[in-house]
Amino acid sequence: MALAREPEESARDLLKFIEAAPSPHHAVQEVVERLRAQGFAAYDERAPFDCQPGARAYLVRGASVIAFILGDAPPAEAGFVIIGAHTDSPNLRLKPQPTFESAGFRQLAVEVYGGVLLATWLDRDLGLAGRVSLADGKDVLIRLDSALCRIPNLAIHLNREVNKDGLQLNPQTHLQPVWGFNGPNSHDFQERLLAALGEAGAPGVSFQDILGFDLGLFDLQAPTLGGTRGEFIYSARLDNLASCHAAVTALLRGARRAAQTRVIALYDHEEVGSQSQTGARSEFLLSVLTRLCEGYAGAGRDAAARAGARSLLISADMAHGLHPNYADKHDKQHRPQLGEGPVIKVNQNQSYATDGKSQAAFVRACRAVDVKPQHFASRNDMPCGSTIGPISAARLGLRTVDVGNPMLSMHSCREMAASADVEPMIRALSAALELPPG
Repeated sequence: MALAREPEESARDLLKFIEAAPSPHHAVQEVVERLRAQGFAAYDERAPFDCQPGARAYLVRGASVIAFILGDAPPAEAGFVIIGAHTDSPNLRLKPQPTFESAGFRQLAVEVYGGVLLATWLDRDLGLAGRVSLADGKDVLIRLDSALCRIPNLAIHLNREVNKDGLQLNPQTHLQPVWGFNGPNSHDFQERLLAALGEAGAPGVSFQDILGFDLGLFDLQAPTLGGTRGEFIYSARLDNLASCHAAVTALLRGARRAAQTRVIALYDHEEVGSQSQTGARSEFLLSVLTRLCEGYAGAGRDAAARAGARSLLISADMAHGLHPNYADKHDKQHRPQLGEGPVIKVNQNQSYATDGKSQAAFVRACRAVDVKPQHFASRNDMPCGSTIGPISAARLGLRTVDVGNPMLSMHSCREMAASADVEPMIRALSAALELPPG
């Protein structure tokens, strides 16, 4: 197993990862660049797989990516160890007809994506990033890093009771960003988009050549270490790019050869239910695992079923850390602290997929690298969120544990975590990949 890094080094690498990933498509691009730098080959779903023991490869579908290191033993004999996470975060996405005019302003038509803390998107400098699909069949990733637009708050003089009654936002009427004034230059937005396409390697494109897009707004403020000693991380998209970073880093740190096949699956669309071609409810991972099983010489028709019975899935998604101003929101015996390490998440009603056996597997991995896990279970009078864990456990029939690093401000435009938690999670996931899953 590769040597651990200093906590601050791992935290700063996470900041670089997040800064490179203003959209799920950019997150996949950053993952792929890191994989390719370590010798991973690109596989194509349309072509046969080369299933040689020790092979290192990845597949991309939309804003989802699966990467693996094939084991020395067939999966039917040694199983899979899989880390699952998701590349998407709650934000504001452009609608198909993205511009309109109102009260002398030009605005962008956006749709709320996922469980957004709406008020946190007000009064922020916002850029635009994502994928554009062109008439020639090419997809181009673009990123507008200038302060393209803003959602201005309403002055307190016109909303006198806001601090007493709370801010009430209508997502249709109050969240449309302002990007210019009405006037003769009505195509400014189109020109900015075309300029961004040219900078991304698609010069000379006309607006009519843009046949589709998947674009969203993002906060331009860069991720940073905060607090008096850099003990905190302040950043957008910690949920769940921090887990994606931990997963890919753990895979890349691992020993080159092992009996079991090691896999990471980073999905799009978790924040909206995973019901898509690229989400955890799709057959993407199931198809890849089946083909890897069948690719080994002598694999029988039951190879995938045998492999599944020997496998472990770790669903990595951020966890709710104890908030000092709202400590009563946690069960008294289950209060994960920022800076105190990975959290094992349990819900008996299966919002999380952890059971005693899968919990034990993750605890063993933590102990192997001297990491002490924390535990989260929600209050009985307060339902918790969910993850890809239960979806994947049911879809694939795999023993599954839900884990994540603690954080605050989850689903805010700008979230908060502890820099000291980054390295222990990577170490725990690295150990889990190296240990036999059975």
